Amino acid sequence: MDLLWALSVSMLTACVAIPMDAAAGSHSLFTCEPITLRMCQGLPYNSTFMPNMLNHYDQQTAALAMEPFHPMVNLQCSPELRMFLCALYAPVCTEYGRMTLPCRRLCLQAKSDCYKLMDMFGVSWPEEMDCNRFPDCDEPYPRPVDLLSSSDTTESPISVQRDYGFWCPRELKIDPEFGYSFMGVRDCSPPCPNMYFTREELMFARYFIGVVSIVCLSATLFTFLTFLIDVSRFRYPERPIIFYAVCYMMVSLVFFLGFLLEDRVSCNAAIPGRFRASTVTQGSHNKACTLLFMVLYFFTMAGSVWWVILTITWFLAAVPKWGSEAIEKKALLFHACAWGVPGVLTVTLLAMNKIEGDSVSGVCFVGLYNLTALRWFLLAPLGLDVVVGVALLLAGIAALNRVRMEIPLEKENQEKLVKFMIRIGVFSVLYLVPLLTVLACYLYESSYRAVWETTWVQEKCRDYHIPCPYQ
Repeated sequence: MDLLWALSVSMLTACVAIPMDAAAGSHSLFTCEPITLRMCQGLPYNSTFMPNMLNHYDQQTAALAMEPFHPMVNLQCSPELRMFLCALYAPVCTEYGRMTLPCRRLCLQAKSDCYKLMDMFGVSWPEEMDCNRFPDCDEPYPRPVDLLSSSDTTESPISVQRDYGFWCPRELKIDPEFGYSFMGVRDCSPPCPNMYFTREELMFARYFIGVVSIVCLSATLFTFLTFLIDVSRFRYPERPIIFYAVCYMMVSLVFFLGFLLEDRVSCNAAIPGRFRASTVTQGSHNKACTLLFMVLYFFTMAGSVWWVILTITWFLAAVPKWGSEAIEKKALLFHACAWGVPGVLTVTLLAMNKIEGDSVSGVCFVGLYNLTALRWFLLAPLGLDVVVGVALLLAGIAALNRVRMEIPLEKENQEKLVKFMIRIGVFSVLYLVPLLTVLACYLYESSYRAVWETTWVQEKCRDYHIPCPYQ
């Protein structure tokens, strides 16, 4: 029965199983839906899919586009016209991933029969319906092609191999009001838990992050409490270390909260009745996720700026020989830069709605799935901070070493200078090594993200009933 039904559909629509690139590339979700177009009622098939090859994203839009052809259909200028229009505006959708499109001869026949009548009504044949765009049919009743396979079936009269782009599975589809996107497709969100790791790997990473956050929180809190006990002990140029410690105390606190919350904030819960799986939280509609993002991103950027300010104060103390009081006079400017620049970046990301949940750590951050945000709001500012900070640090160390070598000092002063240089070097290494490691990971991720995503689609396409990538 299924074979007879498919054959009757093929006979009446005279379609060939080759999807147009424009249609396939524009899909955001391949889902068969009942035909509601008035002109296409009573056909042997009753389901279609949207968007169609003319990029009509719903049947209401397709109905408006078909209006000019109603007089020609009613006057029956061609027995092929109605079938051609319906096959074009409401393609046959027999099941997930299977569709058919009109043959060229069907288009030419309809155009030839109705051309004069269309001219009388002032209706021109649209360019997007150019018959040369449609494939030839070598067999009278070609079969539909399976788009879920990485290559076309050998049963198809014309064999074509191409990538159809990423189609959002219905399990990952999100309401348009939230403005989500995933792999360039709107109203779609990545799956939870993380799409790249196994459950065992995720569990190990989550506990590792939790332990490290506790250690970091303890160390930075100890530094801050030491400062509160004796504020006068930490003067410029060492004072920025305290603000740097406060920033990373807040960062470690957010990661510790993410460890406790698991993925309750970073992920949206699954909705079984609507066929929706658990997906990554995006945007600012989730208040808890937004709050975690604001604290984490703001203090991450502020910490890197305070490190640059620390190298500036060291440079001022080493090269032009500024005293503590002279450097302290610039404290207001230092605070304006250290808190102002991260504040502007944070507000910008909020306005752009670039917040993304991290199902690995349980927090919300930026650049986890959006490469543009990763490059401009993480790699660029952190890389700039490293370049500026290292340049100032090396200049300051070179100046101090020159002082030690060229100017005769008492043994006590020589030892103080050497200890000061060692402290600078040790602190710089303790800061730069982890930061450079993070930057290297970001660069690696930025380079290979597209490969990872394609690999994931290749592995999951049959489970999600979406087209598999050809390459």
